[in-house]
Amino acid sequence: MNMNYSALPLTTPSIELQSNGAKSSAAANGVVLNGHAKIFKQDSFLGELEDGGGGGGEHDELPLIGDGPAGPPEGSSVPAAVFNLATSIIGAGIMALPATMKVLGVAVGLVSILVMGVLSEITIELLVRFSAHCRALSYGEVVHRALGRPASIVAQMCVIINNAGVLVVYLIIIGDVMSGSLKHIGVMDQLIGHGEWDNRKLLILVVLVIFLAPLCALEKIDSLSLSSAASVALAVVFVVVSCIIALIKIAEGKISMPRMGPDFSSRAAMLDLLVVIPIMTNAYICHFNVQPIYNELKEKTPQNMYKVGRISTLLCVVVYALTALSGYLLFGQDTESDVLTNFDKDLGIRFSSILNYIVRIGYVIHLVLVFPVVHFSLRQTVDSLIFGELATPSRKKTLTLTVVLLALIYLGSTMIPNIWMAFKFTGATTGLALGFMFPALVALRLDKEGSRLGHGERLLSLGLLGLSIVVSVIGVVGNVYTLKSKSE
Repeated sequence: MNMNYSALPLTTPSIELQSNGAKSSAAANGVVLNGHAKIFKQDSFLGELEDGGGGGGEHDELPLIGDGPAGPPEGSSVPAAVFNLATSIIGAGIMALPATMKVLGVAVGLVSILVMGVLSEITIELLVRFSAHCRALSYGEVVHRALGRPASIVAQMCVIINNAGVLVVYLIIIGDVMSGSLKHIGVMDQLIGHGEWDNRKLLILVVLVIFLAPLCALEKIDSLSLSSAASVALAVVFVVVSCIIALIKIAEGKISMPRMGPDFSSRAAMLDLLVVIPIMTNAYICHFNVQPIYNELKEKTPQNMYKVGRISTLLCVVVYALTALSGYLLFGQDTESDVLTNFDKDLGIRFSSILNYIVRIGYVIHLVLVFPVVHFSLRQTVDSLIFGELATPSRKKTLTLTVVLLALIYLGSTMIPNIWMAFKFTGATTGLALGFMFPALVALRLDKEGSRLGHGERLLSLGLLGLSIVVSVIGVVGNVYTLKSKSE
């Protein structure tokens, strides 16, 4: 054995061999620096030092443990990752929550928001744990490792349908708020008067080309951390203003006692009950962005991602609960499926018109900033599905996919009538599949290979799977029956 080298402690993300003599040439995958040969760790989902076996080491038995930084030096911090994940969650779904509160009542609605948030966080942690175990770098890849290629294709199609549907909803809201609808006056009409800006399709196209396309063309999700922070701040502004208005009207005695439970008085109300839980589920779907956000952490450990998930979920539960409650208290039975459209009339307090503008314009800007975060995972999934997981990155390919996807999303926004319709179907199908079915199936399947779930976790995963299937079936049946009833 050549003793011309002395071992140094492993205190950095690299293994360093120091020469006692002259400079030596570096080995494969290493570099020479001041007489030292450095062999760098290979990146993996766990951020661990991989051996030549590629997955059969002792660390495979400890998928939750990862020490030290393993992400790129320019990666995102935990707060930046929280903003990106929270932005993935807080989107258009928040606008439909006051309408779900109208259906469920205050008490049942608040409990449902909390329960759905907790269950969503559990499935996020299951995804992180088993993605780390099999070193998967995307949602489709972890499903592929656990359930095979056919299931992976189904999961990728669900991501594409869900994200495209969500982005279509964003454009619908932007169009409704800025140009108005049949029952509500648009911001542009109120500020400037009638004109070409009343043309909803034209206004959406202008916003898409000037504001959304440049942000969507960015290649790394970490590049969006500042815009994500701004979007979360704008969402908080919306919540604060709504709560202040509601509190003022309560103090003045202008708000009647709200209903605490569901309404069973009519067939229409019963049908709404069948679809409201899938809509609420859709509000928490962010699972397709978990792996991309994890991959760009500076300190890439499952524990850090758990922290990101828990903080993001807590923030979203608070924001959702306050939004749903204040929106329902303000507008009662007149609450629209998109509550933003309710802010076009006198609220019965001082500075009502100014507050209306702040709420609507602020949230439109929020959606503009959220749009590229959701688009990122959509583009990544389409790229993976068409070109394969190991396809070489290309700026030209990225721009081409971005242009094609934005064109299709714009086309969808001109055809779907309202956000309630979109959320009913995506929530009952792709939303439940991505948020609950696939994470539970992945956990149960990979658990058979190494018994990584405790008894309680195994029962919880089975419960989540069964519950999501039942809710999905009920939601789809309710949607079909609603459409049939309207057609008659």
